[in-house]
Amino acid sequence: MLLTVLLSTAGSGLTLAENWPAWRGPRGDGTSAEAGVPVKWDGTTGENITWKVPVPGTGHSSPIVWGDRIFLVTCLEDTQQRILICLNRADGSEIWRCVVTESLLETKHQLNSYASGTPATDGQTVYVSFLITDGTEVPAQNVGKARPVTTGQMLVAAYDFAGNELWKVIPGTFTSVHGFCSSPVIYKDLLIVNGDHDGDSYIVGLNRKTGETAWRQAREHKTRSYCTPLLRHIAGRDQLVFSGSKRIVSLDPATGESNWLIEGPTEQFVASMVDDGEKFYMTAGFPTHHVMGIRADGSGDVTDTHVAWHSEKAKCYVPSPVLVGQQLFVADDRGTVNCFDTASGERLWQDRLGKHYSASLITAGGLVYFLADDGITSVVRPGAALDVVQTNPLGEYAFASPAISDGQLFIRGEHHLFAIGQRQE
Repeated sequence: MLLTVLLSTAGSGLTLAENWPAWRGPRGDGTSAEAGVPVKWDGTTGENITWKVPVPGTGHSSPIVWGDRIFLVTCLEDTQQRILICLNRADGSEIWRCVVTESLLETKHQLNSYASGTPATDGQTVYVSFLITDGTEVPAQNVGKARPVTTGQMLVAAYDFAGNELWKVIPGTFTSVHGFCSSPVIYKDLLIVNGDHDGDSYIVGLNRKTGETAWRQAREHKTRSYCTPLLRHIAGRDQLVFSGSKRIVSLDPATGESNWLIEGPTEQFVASMVDDGEKFYMTAGFPTHHVMGIRADGSGDVTDTHVAWHSEKAKCYVPSPVLVGQQLFVADDRGTVNCFDTASGERLWQDRLGKHYSASLITAGGLVYFLADDGITSVVRPGAALDVVQTNPLGEYAFASPAISDGQLFIRGEHHLFAIGQRQE
């Protein structure tokens, strides 16, 4: 089961070939346990590019990989259709596509897309999420300048590996001036989806076989955020950890009940959290920027007791961080990268690397991959200072986080999906 992979192999040091079944991979933290992942390629010349195929429509969601199948979602803006596509891993050819929904295009931020939530799979079923709207507009909330925003509903759907719809449900409403992005998370027999928005926010656990709501937890504050939760078994219990709704929280993924919470430290969050088995690490946000180390063994309100360290030196917002050993790597949206010591919270170094970052960081073979919006991936070796091993152009813009599976790297560009390196079976 996917849960076993997520909870038991975090930090295990395995080097087996892996699927990349959901947002940020098999552990939900951007780490790959594989060796031999490509370090050098060039999308402009074709160097080390196994295949490159056009992706119809637009979308910032990541590809996911299971065995011989690749799944991704996109929006055909001219027809207003949100599509799930299944590709052949061997050559990128399309096996099937299905229309999940046809809906008017929602209000969104210029850096968001109409297909930003990454699918999730257990190897038999693929789960997707979108926003649907009839075009009804309401005054935007939590904004500096008054303007209208479309209001809508979150749609979650399940498909088998042949593209047949199994179920489709609407867990709740959703309104955000910045649009929609919520990637489903698999936990045992549940599918968990975060619904933080500028309204009656919620997080839900759905029955994976039927889509029926197993639990629903209302969120305290009515403020948009876009964080996909991290699942961990840590401090003797399963924890569903994420920031948003002006808080950082740990919930029991089986029931949605609270384990612990931290108030603040800011209003809006995008990045997912990571952990090292003892502490969770959070990066945020807007309007103020924070990096925090949080001890994982708390109960109740731990705002004043379990923040191990807190830095306001990195202005990170969208990209999720990654851990390598005792170093936490953070990409500043504006193009700088930061390295923090996880024990003390000291910033070891900061340096400029790219122009702007949207994609979350990944790591494999002890190296960190930074994919900038201009499609240039910088491969960095951890250390006392910035050490760029290789700089790799893609040849087009890229906003989706990369995926790794069986020794190959998959990058979704603005117009194409690239398979980099040879499969190692």
